[in-house]
Amino acid sequence: MDAPVVAVLSLKGGVGKTTVTLGLASAAMQEGRRVLVVDLDPQANATAGLNLPGAPEFTSSDVLYDGRSGVALDAIAPTGWGPLVDVIAAERALEHRAVPSGADPGRRLQRALRGVGDRYDLILLDCPPSLGELTRNALFSATQAVVVTEPTYFAVQGAEQAVEAVDVARREGNPRLTVVAIVPNRTRAAQSEHRYRLEELHGVFGDSVTEPIAERTAIQQAQGAGVPIHAWKSRGAATAARTFDDLLGRVAHVSARDLTAREGR
Repeated sequence: MDAPVVAVLSLKGGVGKTTVTLGLASAAMQEGRRVLVVDLDPQANATAGLNLPGAPEFTSSDVLYDGRSGVALDAIAPTGWGPLVDVIAAERALEHRAVPSGADPGRRLQRALRGVGDRYDLILLDCPPSLGELTRNALFSATQAVVVTEPTYFAVQGAEQAVEAVDVARREGNPRLTVVAIVPNRTRAAQSEHRYRLEELHGVFGDSVTEPIAERTAIQQAQGAGVPIHAWKSRGAATAARTFDDLLGRVAHVSARDLTAREGR
């Protein structure tokens, strides 16, 4: 069975989208799952956080430029996190793939990933902070979407637009895609504005909103050191790790439910 493919997306930079991607990878690794991170953000923050031992031969830019069926297999590279976590790295040249080109440009990644899913237990697509062509490719390739937001004035609007983009991808040819989580990140419980915006998110999205990820120095420290959050030794890191475990449980629960539904047909 192919692994679940999870697109992690947001509408703006600075909300910690890559933090969620790496947190999910760390949680899955902790459970002994094989994970592939596909970095689709030209800023390449996920690539940096995975502490690659050397420069990869090919990147996600090369994969999208080529677009042949299964070509992503040639771009998979090891990470410094160990044998359970691999990456298709990003680079600045990926910016050139943000403009549609060629035949059926929104499905180039979907074609390229054929044959990859049977090698992994989870595939994570770290999207750029926009709803352009790179994110469009991710949404046509994914089975699940995780929307990352922050507790600010624009949080609900941004999350709604991201959910709308998922709905468009579903209508245009990816009917299995579903939003499994709206993740409030970088929250500070002591701030009344954050509490108000979290209530607002719950009022709009209900149970889709997950436990918020508190703003913690430990998360930035672990990323800067290029290690999984579960391996960073601090109380804050342990608390953050449990939040990512819960989020992974939501992703895994949906995957198991979908499998049961398919087997029952």
